[in-house]
Amino acid sequence: MDKYTAIVAFASVICGTLLVATLIMSIAKVITRRRHPALPDASVARIEERLSRMEQAIDAMAVEVERVSEGQRFTTKLLSGRHVEQT
Repeated sequence: MDKYTAIVAFASVICGTLLVATLIMSIAKVITRRRHPALPDASVARIEERLSRMEQAIDAMAVEVERVSEGQRFTTKLLSGRHVEQT
């Protein structure tokens, strides 16, 4: 067996091992997904309620941030106008 034949044989063994390992892992994932039942309806409803409350809280924070930034813009405008009048 010459050098190049050995390299090809070694690469084939590695690629074959990786292929078999990938197939086994994907089959195992499919089997484990089938065994786990879907979430019960009560759990889904609870998650939807929680997401709704989170959405309302995020909207409220966005309004407050906009209010603070508007006040900051107003203050900056007042201070810049005051600086121009003094000079």
